[in-house]
Amino acid sequence: MNETAIQPSDTTNGKPPQTVDDLDYDLPDELIAQHPLAQRDGSRMLCVDRKQDSLIDGKITDLPTRLKLGDLLVLNDTKVLPAKLLARRETGGRVGGLFERETEPGEWIVMLTGSRRLRPGEQLTLDVDAPEHLQLIESLGDGRWRVQVTGDGSTEAILNRVGHVPLPPYIRRNRDGDARSSDDRDRYQTVYAHAAGAIAAPTAGLHLTNELLDRIRKSGVETVTLTLHVGSGTFQPIRVNELAQHTMHMESYHIEPNVVDAIRRCRETGGRVIAVGTTSVRALESAATDNGAAPLSTGDATTSIFIRPPYKFNVVDGLVTNFHLPKSTLLALVMALGGTNRIRRAYDHAVAKRYRFFSYGDAMLIL
Repeated sequence: MNETAIQPSDTTNGKPPQTVDDLDYDLPDELIAQHPLAQRDGSRMLCVDRKQDSLIDGKITDLPTRLKLGDLLVLNDTKVLPAKLLARRETGGRVGGLFERETEPGEWIVMLTGSRRLRPGEQLTLDVDAPEHLQLIESLGDGRWRVQVTGDGSTEAILNRVGHVPLPPYIRRNRDGDARSSDDRDRYQTVYAHAAGAIAAPTAGLHLTNELLDRIRKSGVETVTLTLHVGSGTFQPIRVNELAQHTMHMESYHIEPNVVDAIRRCRETGGRVIAVGTTSVRALESAATDNGAAPLSTGDATTSIFIRPPYKFNVVDGLVTNFHLPKSTLLALVMALGGTNRIRRAYDHAVAKRYRFFSYGDAMLIL
């Protein structure tokens, strides 16, 4: 592992980002990972050590040695649905779609492209060889529609038949995919995915294998899972200049009592709560009550929390994450935990060292 000391001027948190431009950085297009590596745990990992004020180049397989006895690793076990749809109008025209959620049996909210030309009452066919189709009920604005779905089986079963992996727009595939894109249905999913409902992956967990998780547990680190279903808002840019005016999208999450018990044990032994992914952070911090002094609330809930500097974390001590898009709320969250200037320097370092960025890219560990 190669260690780079952070210069003294970079160890302060710096001025908190106020505008969307404060979250910007230069990224060469060729550093945006278009495909997963051959080995799931083959990624590099940049460790941001806040105590030592250092950046350490390493690999995701170093994670067991970077954690310590008594730490707790919190995973998001949401499962990505094949939510990307390709429908046909009665006129023969194609309409792209993205399933968002089921509001009641047989009724969905979907995002449709070309929706200005669509009208309530129109029927869209999802598969020429199957009975699935969408009956448009009501436009909800911004391309979102309430629709009645016809088909056999549950929503998950229907989507498994007619849907495709909802890859982020910066991952380029041609209409019929390419030689390697057949891996997306498996690789754009964590090995511990269980609760179906997301339309985007909690990408920090894509690096982890069952073998690596076993090594982590054998090192004395406990693991627990919660569920936060990543919604379509994760693809939406910040559309205002002032961050204080930004409204986050709503996402649903679920926390079991065993997560609270594990956090209590971790605290009693002096361990650290390490979230895998910004989605795990958002769920844990949203469930914190009384500024973290009381146990986390459990059960089903929703969150629209926007974590940005300055923010006092009540639960999370560390984070495994990927490198995020410029001008994104996820980058703001990472700055809140790692320090504004420190994270800016880490991103400059990652670009200079040719790390791979975004969903299929390399990892960062903040401790």
